[in-house]
Amino acid sequence: MATVATDLRVRRIRLPRALHPVAWWLWALGLAVAASRTTNPLLLGAVIAVVTWVVVARRSDAPWAKAFRLYALAAAIVVAIRVFFRIVFGGDEGDVVLIHLPSIPLPSTASGISLFGDVTAESVLGGLYDGLRLATMLICLGAANALANPRRLLRSMPPALHEVSTAVVVALSVFPQLAESFVRVRRARRLRPDPRARGTRGLRSTVIPVLEDALDRSLMLAASMDARGYGRSTGRSPARSRLVGSLMVLGLAGICVGVYGLLDGTTPRVLSMPMLAVGLAVGVAGLMLSGAGVRRTAYRPDRWRAPELVVAGSGVLCAGLILAATHVAAASLDPTLSPLVWPQLAPLPLLAIFIGLVPAWAAPEPVGVDTAVVRAGEGVA
Repeated sequence: MATVATDLRVRRIRLPRALHPVAWWLWALGLAVAASRTTNPLLLGAVIAVVTWVVVARRSDAPWAKAFRLYALAAAIVVAIRVFFRIVFGGDEGDVVLIHLPSIPLPSTASGISLFGDVTAESVLGGLYDGLRLATMLICLGAANALANPRRLLRSMPPALHEVSTAVVVALSVFPQLAESFVRVRRARRLRPDPRARGTRGLRSTVIPVLEDALDRSLMLAASMDARGYGRSTGRSPARSRLVGSLMVLGLAGICVGVYGLLDGTTPRVLSMPMLAVGLAVGVAGLMLSGAGVRRTAYRPDRWRAPELVVAGSGVLCAGLILAATHVAAASLDPTLSPLVWPQLAPLPLLAIFIGLVPAWAAPEPVGVDTAVVRAGEGVA
C-alpha cells in the first residue's frame, strides 16, 4: 500500500504594503540633517549612495516615484552652478592656481567682489563642497517624495491644518506629477512625430504641455478634496481665528529660527534649541486650538507599526550621531582647504550614515511589487 505524504512548509513573508509616509519623511530629514553638518565629499557621496539604494529597493510604481531622477538632475545642476559662481566671483582665493583668467575691474561701489582672475584649486573645491552639500540635501528630499505617497501624507496631517490642505496638495503633487506628465507627452510625440518640432520649438512643445498637465492634475485633486468637504469647520469666532493664526505664525517663526540655529554652528545657542522648543510649544498650542472645531474621519487610517518605528528611528539616529560627531570628529566633517588636504573618514560619521540603509530591509515591499510565496520541502514519498 502506497502512502503519499505531502509536506508543504510555506515560509512566512511580509505582504506588500505602503509604509507610513511620515516615517519616510523622518528618515529623509534625518539624512538631510546629517548632510547639512558636513562638507566632506566622501561622507556626502555616502549619503547619496545610501539614499539611492533605499529608493531603488523600496520605491513603488506610483507616478511620484519617478520624480527621483528629476531631483538628481536638479542636484547636479546645483553643483555646477555653485562651482561656476565660485569661479566667476572670487576664484583666486588660494595658492594652487589651475587656470589663469583675465580679471575684470569693478567700480568702487562693488568693492570686495572680483570677476574672474586666477582660478585656484581651493576656490573650486570650496564651491564643489558647498554645492555637493546642498545637492545631497535636495536628493534626500527627493527620496522622501519618491517613497512617500503625498495624498496619504496629507491624510496623516492633523485636522488643524485643514485651511492649508489645498495648497499643500498642489505643492506636493506638482513636482511628482511632472515625471508622469513628461513620460506621457514624450510617448504621444513618438506616436505623432513632427519633423518641424526640433530645437527650441521642440522644447516648447514638450515643456508647456508637461507643466500644464501637471498643474491641471494637481488642481483637480484639490478641487475633488474641496468638493468632498475636506477640513470643513463650523462655530469658530473671528477672534479665535485671529488668535490661532497669530500662534501659528509665531510658532513657525520660532521653529525656523531654531532649526537655522541648530544647523548653523556659528549661531548663538540661545537661538537654536531654546528657540526651537518655544516655537514648537507655541505651534502645538495653535494646532490644538485650530483643530478643536474640526471633525474628520478616515477610512482605514494609517497606523504605526514596527517597520515605521525602525525606519523613522534610523533617520533620527543618523542625525543624532552626526550631531554628536561634530564634537568628537569635527576634523573629518569639514576638511580644510588651506592647506589642501585629502578628506578623512572617521568611524562615527560613517556608521551614522550607513544606519540610513536600514529601511532597505526593514521597510516592507511597496504595493505593486510582485511577491512570490516561497514553498520549501514540497515532495511526494
